[in-house]
Amino acid sequence: MIMILLGKARLFSLVLMSHYVVKFCIGGDVITATEHIQDPASITSSGGLYRMGFFSPNGSANRYVGIWYDNVPTYNVLWVANRENPILDSSGVVKISNDGNLVVMNGKGELVWSSNVSNSVTDAKAQLSDYGNLVLLKQSSNSNANNADPLWQSFQHMTDSFLGKMKLSTISNPNEKQALTSWKSPSDPSIGSFSASLVPRHIPELFIWNCSSLYWRSGPIGVPKKQSVYINRFDLVDDLQGSVYLAHSFSEASYLSYLLLKSNGDLVQPKLDHNSSSWKIVWSSRVSDCDVYGQCGPFGICNARNSPICSCLRGFEPINSEEWRRGNWSSGCIRKSSLQCNGTTNGSSTASKKDGFLKLEMMKVPNSAIFYSTLENVCPGNCSINCSCVAYAYDSGVGCMFWTGDLIDLQKLSVGGTALYVRLAHSELDEKGHLREIVATTVIMGTLIVIITTWFARRKAKKREEKEGKEKHLSSGEAPSLVMLGENLSGVEFQEFVKYKIEELVAATGNFGEANKLGQGGFGPVYKGRLPNGQEIAIKRLSRASGQGQQEFMNEMVVICNVQHRNLVRLLGCCFEGDEKIIIYEFMPNKSLDTFLFDPLKQVHLDWRTRFNIVDGICRGLLYLHRDSRLRIIHRDLKPSNILLDEELNPKISDFGMARIFGGNENQANTRRVVGTYGYMAPEYAMVGRFSEKSDVFSFGILLLEIISGRRNTSFHNEDQCLSLPGLAWKLWNEENVLALVDPNIPAKCFEVQLSRCINVGLLCTQERAKDRPSISTVISMINSEVVLPRPKKPAFTPRKIAQDTDSSGKSQKTCSANDVTLTVLQGR
Repeated sequence: MIMILLGKARLFSLVLMSHYVVKFCIGGDVITATEHIQDPASITSSGGLYRMGFFSPNGSANRYVGIWYDNVPTYNVLWVANRENPILDSSGVVKISNDGNLVVMNGKGELVWSSNVSNSVTDAKAQLSDYGNLVLLKQSSNSNANNADPLWQSFQHMTDSFLGKMKLSTISNPNEKQALTSWKSPSDPSIGSFSASLVPRHIPELFIWNCSSLYWRSGPIGVPKKQSVYINRFDLVDDLQGSVYLAHSFSEASYLSYLLLKSNGDLVQPKLDHNSSSWKIVWSSRVSDCDVYGQCGPFGICNARNSPICSCLRGFEPINSEEWRRGNWSSGCIRKSSLQCNGTTNGSSTASKKDGFLKLEMMKVPNSAIFYSTLENVCPGNCSINCSCVAYAYDSGVGCMFWTGDLIDLQKLSVGGTALYVRLAHSELDEKGHLREIVATTVIMGTLIVIITTWFARRKAKKREEKEGKEKHLSSGEAPSLVMLGENLSGVEFQEFVKYKIEELVAATGNFGEANKLGQGGFGPVYKGRLPNGQEIAIKRLSRASGQGQQEFMNEMVVICNVQHRNLVRLLGCCFEGDEKIIIYEFMPNKSLDTFLFDPLKQVHLDWRTRFNIVDGICRGLLYLHRDSRLRIIHRDLKPSNILLDEELNPKISDFGMARIFGGNENQANTRRVVGTYGYMAPEYAMVGRFSEKSDVFSFGILLLEIISGRRNTSFHNEDQCLSLPGLAWKLWNEENVLALVDPNIPAKCFEVQLSRCINVGLLCTQERAKDRPSISTVISMINSEVVLPRPKKPAFTPRKIAQDTDSSGKSQKTCSANDVTLTVLQGR
């Protein structure tokens, strides 16, 4: 009896085991029309190295079909089929469809993914090769996945991993995907922001792109069959048919390794360490910040062993010294001395002294090289006689290289690299001249220190007299600025500035002609002028008929004389002659932000990086006004038309005619004279005349949402409800669809995290109660870091509040509270 029971038990175990094997692995390496795999079943390659089946990434319950190394400790997915369309449960099936395509279906029988081959056959089969390649081929064929001419193969549709036998080619077949594309995150296989491809140059390079921007470059790799010094055990091979491709140089069976493009943009090479049974990173594209493309800008050199990592090449100096001191080196460097180009410059004392070349050892050569097939000893001479050649290098693997433009992506390497020769003026190569320059500079600096110290001592003794004289000159004996600024003028000074004559300004503007008129300011017209030295200026002229304008004009003079910041418009001088009262500013060639932001033809020039730079610059200008300047100033009229843009689209806050100076202990103030622009005024200011730093923060929040959306706050009107821009942002926030707010000209997917943060900050800045809004210093921290942001409450001027708000401003309930009318005489309640 016992033997019978044992026999039955063995039989039951055998049946159960057979059922388990059938369910979890169909056996073999093939999927046919009659043999499919259903989650969690899988197939393995004939050599046992690869497995294909269903998986869920760490931290996700979604199911995907992928390929990974089998019998390896760490679960490394190498290829994903349905990366953009996950299955939400474990009901997925992989099979051959009736039209001969390989397909992934969910439990409802809906198509999730397909090989999408138009010339498929009805007797097709899918086979997993010993190289990890999933191949679709004709079932009646005697060939297998390792040597077949396939109908479709996964190697031609790479995801984020590059395996042995893959070919990353410089010639892109429209039917083949010749690029690696990163996962969106470690738990989300959908296509991320980064891609890697081999760029088809004369000497190919491997590039990593962040959306459309270059993020990393390998440098010239070298052909034919030149092992890369940048990527371990990978070669560049010329197939002699017009295509060059990247390939492995080892047998994968004995050396498990591949390339992986991570979701953060790093291209790494993991290798299986058989001793520890773990993966080791044997190479990475980014070891330091120097590996990020163009880290130090044009003619800047990056050295990871230095602090700071960026410096200018000898003979060059920073274009923007202030930015460099702050650690922003992207603007790069400019030459100190012009090139003579073989001593041909006429009238120069150094005309007989030719330019020379500075040798830089162990360099990663810059981008955009021009290649010449010439001997090593001929390369220097060819560059020397070519005035457009700014640098050259020679490498036995790639030949002679010239550069004719800016040298970008210069990096000092710790090992390897190439000697780079940079053209410099003779004076920059003269060592004795440099010593004399240092001595002369030291003497001059010492003399300047003595002069400046003496000047400050005298100035301090005469400060009171100078201040009284300047105030009398500016106000013509009336000091109208006190009307706007109240009693908070203690400590206010009038800084030195140029006094222009009216004749100079008449000549500069063509007698204030209409052709030179830039626009109409709050208290008079603004003109463009050109001084005799060629300098372009902006001229703000007080309208003689504007009584209110005189107060704003003098108010602006007092404020702008006492502030100076790169994100505030700079005062150049003034003119007070007879009835003429004129302020002269630096000229902003790109006019104001609204001319770009709301013009469909110009919007395309404002990519997200430019817009974010504008946002950051406005923040820093406000921070200076609120906290960092000697005076505490509330602007009170922040809007796109008061943000001017220089030639590089850097923002500068302008129009201080309505600004208020706060005393040292003041946090808020009240006024019966509300000034500003509807649509940008905080509710407490518009309704009861109370203003503070948080009033400017509210205006900034509206401005931030306008920059993101490319739409005016005044453009929202609906017959059923009146919706402001914060109201729309709040609606989309609650629908978890905030990216719908983004200007269509911005690729929202590439900047999803940063855009979502900025919209969150915009909502926080437009909260109804001032105490719920962040300070501008907190805003800067929020948009430039990864701190957890508080969840916003319902912002001001949303539909629920429109009737109340519009009533208090004299508007009907069908008109938005956000309009573009500047107020100057409203009385607060």
